Amino acid sequence: MVRYQCPDCSYIYDEVIGEVHEGFPPNTLWAQIPEDWACPDCAVREKPDFIPLGSDELREQAGPQSGSGAER
Repeated sequence: MVRYQCPDCSYIYDEVIGEVHEGFPPNTLWAQIPEDWACPDCAVREKPDFIPLGSDELREQAGPQSGSGAER
């Protein structure tokens, strides 16, 4: 499952969690969200503006503490 981030306020929609207050239960896929859905935090950006966060982006956000510890 993938996560998507609003480029204005950094809200993240996570398919695993869903957004119950918006009517999207857990495991609601991004493809099932209406195209005119607006960010629930800022209401500035709509679905097409969101940025997918793949596994590479998630690793970058984790930072250097996720390394092997071999650097000295």
